[in-house]
Amino acid sequence: MAPDAATPLEDPAAAVAHLVEISPELRGCAILDSAGRVLAASGDSQSWEEPARELIEAADGARDERAAHAHIATGDGEVFCVRHGELTAIAVAERFVLSSLMVFDLRATLRALAAG
Repeated sequence: MAPDAATPLEDPAAAVAHLVEISPELRGCAILDSAGRVLAASGDSQSWEEPARELIEAADGARDERAAHAHIATGDGEVFCVRHGELTAIAVAERFVLSSLMVFDLRATLRALAAG
């Protein structure tokens, strides 16, 4: 279950750990700041930075405005991008993950992190 603003998360690493814990279909995730810098990630933080920025730029460029969220499904898995304030979460999940739940968990986790 995702935290809410009443249960703040202390730092981006805690947010990543929380997402990994609650989402068994999650392959990996990262939390980025408004400049696209990785604040915390599962695995190697540096490997997330460029692909995450490219995803955010593509989502924003699709409609010439800042995207609140994006969801890309492929034959190999699914990618999610969710923004809240100055924070962005990028997550890669198994194919056929329940997308509404993944977006909800990412958004709730970002809200809890922003409140912390």
